[in-house]
Amino acid sequence: MTTTAAANVDLLRGLYQLLTDGDIDQAAEHLTEDFVANQPGRPEPTIGRDPWKQGTQYMLSAFPDLKVTIDEIFGHEDKVVVRLHFDGTHQGPFVDIPPTQRKVTFRSLELYRIKDGKVAEEWVAPDTMDLMRQLTT
Repeated sequence: MTTTAAANVDLLRGLYQLLTDGDIDQAAEHLTEDFVANQPGRPEPTIGRDPWKQGTQYMLSAFPDLKVTIDEIFGHEDKVVVRLHFDGTHQGPFVDIPPTQRKVTFRSLELYRIKDGKVAEEWVAPDTMDLMRQLTT
C-alpha cells in the first residue's frame, strides 16, 4: 500500500488533533508498531508505540491543556514536514520543575516518514530552551 503526499499530510493533521484532544491511545494507532522516534539529546532513537505514549502522557501530565497548532505543513513522497507550536499551562511536574501555573508557548520543527498509511519515524526539534526559560525565569 502506498499513500500520496496529501494523504500523509492529512494523517499528521489527524494525529495532532488527537493529541490536542488528549486521546493518546487513538493517536498511537496512527503509528507503526515499530515506530522510531529520533529526539534531541538522546543518543539512540526509541522504538515502539509504548515509549511514544509514555512521553506524550508525560507532556500532557505537565501541560494538561496542551494545544497543538500547525503553522505550516507539507508533504513530499513519504515525508511530511511540520512547523508548529504548542500552548499550555504548566500544571504538573516537568523535568524536576514543580507546577508554576505559567502559560507557555514553544515551537517545534518536525519531520515524519510515512509507511503504509502510518507514521513510521519522526525527527523532532522542539525549542526546549525557550520552554525551560519560560518555566524558570
